[in-house]
Amino acid sequence: MAKHHPDLVMCRKQPGIALGRLCEKCDGKCVICDSFVNPATIVHICDECNYGSFEGKCVVCGGQGVTDAYYCKECVKTGKDRDGCPKIVNLGSTKTDLFYERKKYGFKKR
Repeated sequence: MAKHHPDLVMCRKQPGIALGRLCEKCDGKCVICDSFVNPATIVHICDECNYGSFEGKCVVCGGQGVTDAYYCKECVKTGKDRDGCPKIVNLGSTKTDLFYERKKYGFKKR
């Protein structure tokens, strides 16, 4: 997700002992490059991203976490797993624009 949407911002703080989770929609993806191949190292997130209502949420989209998140072998090899907490902290302009467009035209979510 983060590779294909450059406006998404990752937390990048020092990771703690909390494990990153993924929802059913994002299950099996690498949290950095979105590939579905060779899961290698488990994702650790910072304590602030796993506190309170954020506990157990998906690292990529914020949904209910179902499985553990992993980095792929290529991201581990290139050292991208050591860049800090990979949790997405903003919605991104696409989702924000969609929200306001729905509000403008009066569409209701089903």
